[in-house]
Amino acid sequence: MKSSLRRSLALPALLVFCAAGCTSAGGPAGPAVPTPPERAVGLCRALHEKLPDSVAGMRRRTAAPVSDFTAVWGSPAVELRCGVPKPEVITEGNPHYDRNALSVEIDGVEWLAERQPDGSVRCTTTLREANVEVTLPKKVAGEAGDLGALTDLAGAVSATVPIGVV
Repeated sequence: MKSSLRRSLALPALLVFCAAGCTSAGGPAGPAVPTPPERAVGLCRALHEKLPDSVAGMRRRTAAPVSDFTAVWGSPAVELRCGVPKPEVITEGNPHYDRNALSVEIDGVEWLAERQPDGSVRCTTTLREANVEVTLPKKVAGEAGDLGALTDLAGAVSATVPIGVV
């Protein structure tokens, strides 16, 4: 796994602790299906076709509802959503904007990591033509916010979602 921090801080320090109002990407049935912008629809469908059969040693299963914009692995599930809005913390003009928000590069993909109130970690790609969000349950991320499961997804993201700004 090749990774580097944009700033020289330890990996757990990169987790951005959400302000009030942050929630997990979905419930027991599966992640909420996003409505991607038109330019992201084809990218998200291409990503869906390239996603791996397993993430963090957990097998991919069918998300409910079925969508080309979501995927899940294991239980509690690693959840992926493609075509989501840019996170508030990196959206200029948003009251939660933090120009010093940290990201981590994992196998050529930049991710913003945000610890959620339930202990999960929501990771969203940055600098890609479509935003891809992956929620790692506390069981996978652990107390330290381990993002190692993203290595299983980086190749598919790199191959299908070009570097660019949304």
